[in-house]
Amino acid sequence: MTGDLAILESYIQRCSNWGRWGPDDQLGTVNLITPDKVREAAALVKTGKTISLTMPYDDHGPQTGYLGRGNPHLYQLATGPGYLIGEQQPMETQTLAEWRAITGQPTAGYYDDILVMPTQSGTQWDALCHFFWRGRMYNGHPAGDAGTGGSRTNGVHNYTGKIVTRGVFVDLAEHRGVDTLEPGYAITTDELDEYLAAKNLEIRPGDALIIRTGFMAARRDHWGDYAGGPSPGLSLHTAPWIRDNDIAAIAADTWGIEVLPNEIDCWQPLHVVSLAHTGLAFGEMFDLDALSADSKADGIYEFMFCASPLPITGASGSPVSALAIK
Repeated sequence: MTGDLAILESYIQRCSNWGRWGPDDQLGTVNLITPDKVREAAALVKTGKTISLTMPYDDHGPQTGYLGRGNPHLYQLATGPGYLIGEQQPMETQTLAEWRAITGQPTAGYYDDILVMPTQSGTQWDALCHFFWRGRMYNGHPAGDAGTGGSRTNGVHNYTGKIVTRGVFVDLAEHRGVDTLEPGYAITTDELDEYLAAKNLEIRPGDALIIRTGFMAARRDHWGDYAGGPSPGLSLHTAPWIRDNDIAAIAADTWGIEVLPNEIDCWQPLHVVSLAHTGLAFGEMFDLDALSADSKADGIYEFMFCASPLPITGASGSPVSALAIK
């Protein structure tokens, strides 16, 4: 354990952005997405093609109850069948009621519902208040800030309207010629560099790295332990590479971005280093299969990436309707 802690602490020191954008900063690496960066991303739009990167929010998702998370569930407040049998008649005006009485046909009505879901049950961003180390979250804000009613600091609402940048697609499953990387497969910096060279791509400050392992595609029909079980993902040892390249965000098609089982005796060590200390925007469970097929067809692996979370004040994460725009 001592050796593992030494590795972790060395990466924390090496990769920390605490104080880089001031003592009150709550954006982390999203600060790297400047107006110039947005214009750079917009210049990549050539055809106007849009590709959704978000999985459906419904009760057929991957959640098993692990960490208390269930799948989204839609409850109806008012329905079409109810409307047809007259449940909504009190909403009618006198004129509409008279028209219904004369014709025997229903008049105006509505359908309404409630969505109940954990903020991290599907495609989502982690907020910088989501992970702690030694009593603190990103930029030294105290873990005690993340109490009931929403975190006073580092809530996901800070990201809203700000994650619009150049997306770089790393389709490792397709590149390796496999349906999916296997659970426990740790993606290294050498692999990332080799892939980028093969696609003639370069990483620039403020980019979003979009990584497809194929794991969502492999589990989509039978999720099993996709949510929290063994998974391919980024190695802890990519943390300095991420920091040195000033990547603004990483999104992947896995439950937690990093490899599981973890490589050292610490739960989610890349979250500790890159989320809590680098302040990196973590996007999890992004649906990248349509993007894979499209990029294979057109050979384009960079695009405008738009992925604004909902402004849920103080939340630890948020659903997102993410797009690749080519």
